[in-house]
Amino acid sequence: MWLYLAGLVVLYHLLRWYRERQVVSHLQDKYVFITGCDSGFGNLLARQLDMRGMRVLAACLTEKGAEQLRNQTSGRLETVILDVTKTESIVAATQWVKERVGNKGLWGLVNNAGICSPTGPNLWLNKEDFAKILNVNLLGMIEVTLNMIPAVRKARGRVVNVSSVMGRVAFFGGGYCISKCGVQIFSDSLRRELSYFGVKVAIIEPGYFKTAMTKGDSWVLYFKEQWGKTSTEVKEIYGENFLASYLKIVAALDQHCSEDLFLVTDCMEHALISCHPAQE
Repeated sequence: MWLYLAGLVVLYHLLRWYRERQVVSHLQDKYVFITGCDSGFGNLLARQLDMRGMRVLAACLTEKGAEQLRNQTSGRLETVILDVTKTESIVAATQWVKERVGNKGLWGLVNNAGICSPTGPNLWLNKEDFAKILNVNLLGMIEVTLNMIPAVRKARGRVVNVSSVMGRVAFFGGGYCISKCGVQIFSDSLRRELSYFGVKVAIIEPGYFKTAMTKGDSWVLYFKEQWGKTSTEVKEIYGENFLASYLKIVAALDQHCSEDLFLVTDCMEHALISCHPAQE
């Protein structure tokens, strides 16, 4: 009996493995729009998909980031400047995308742009600190999605939203974990709504990876900056010993984070090119 059940489990996973590795056809004709391509996951994914022969439309926050990316890729890849916190920038980028994809529509939308600072214990922060992160990681992502969905729907394509393991477990206070939890809920509701139009929605949940945004010295600087802004009362409540212990833990995390960003971008690529991609 147990051997029979074990066989069924193995067969199920083999079939699932085979099914998820079926790749969609004509990838060279498909357009993918990626936000946050100056560095990190977005930059690597843009280069990865370009090497696959796909038509990459890469959104960068700075012209410097866009130029560096163009210098590392083929002539197929095109860049646009995008600030996801500004409606006029999103509208302009949407029009730019529509002009390029035409009647084919947009096969892939990858919402990757994000920030993690200001962050720290909640009592060190104010409303504006929370809003700064939410405006980029959640509200900006939602506005980009709402503008791009008509083009994605036309292609019966994919939406890939980058959340985080911290969207499930809050490691620290501030807007980051809140924003990533919001990304997951928005993505779940979007998946149900767009399934009627043949559009698939996937969530990517990276753990702790070494990027420009998350390397240990950056986190230490973030926390020190917030500590410096706190009131005298808050400093008295927490004390210098708490700050020293907190910074020690944060610095130690850098030794345990992965440098293999392909672990994440391979999941993104799977969500875009698999005939039957995993949802998370």
